[in-house]
Amino acid sequence: MKKALVTTALALTAASAFAHTGHDVTSFTAGLVHPFGADHLLAMLAVGLWSVFALPTHRVWEGPAAFLLALLGGALLAAAGRQPPLLEHAIAASVVLMGVMLVLTAVRRPATGGLALVAAVGALHGLAHGAEAPLSASLAAYAAGFMLTTALMHLGGVGAGLALRRRWQAQAPRVLAALGATLSAAGGWLLLSL
Repeated sequence: MKKALVTTALALTAASAFAHTGHDVTSFTAGLVHPFGADHLLAMLAVGLWSVFALPTHRVWEGPAAFLLALLGGALLAAAGRQPPLLEHAIAASVVLMGVMLVLTAVRRPATGGLALVAAVGALHGLAHGAEAPLSASLAAYAAGFMLTTALMHLGGVGAGLALRRRWQAQAPRVLAALGATLSAAGGWLLLSL
């Protein structure tokens, strides 16, 4: 657990905490790299973890699927010129929200509206991806790249959640709560650094 917390803290000290700076948005490779900002990475891993602990085993895929569909929808909206103000702030707040969702899941509170919240977070991240890419033929390649990376990050979160539940079954809720609190603190730090 200490290793995961230290890794998270180090990731946040990286110079490029946010992935929404001027960069190439015309290729599949650019799309693959785009989600590696701390805000995206933390939210996507949290979706996988949340899905394992909040949803029944046969429905674990629904969290990542809701995020991915909303991500694509948000990207298309933004590429068409629709973007809300203070998007970076909303994305940082979404990291806080995902942390809170993990903490609540750890203490066995019902995940009422959880999939809708996951989709809302996905839409915010999609708006950020699409805001930088005009609606054009190159958007398809760029979107395919960031969708693939996002799916792999969700898979990593699901894998981490399954490993946590299997290896530390009795301690899993405490570890999940600690990860959620760390994630919320990280989101707060990102919000304050804007």
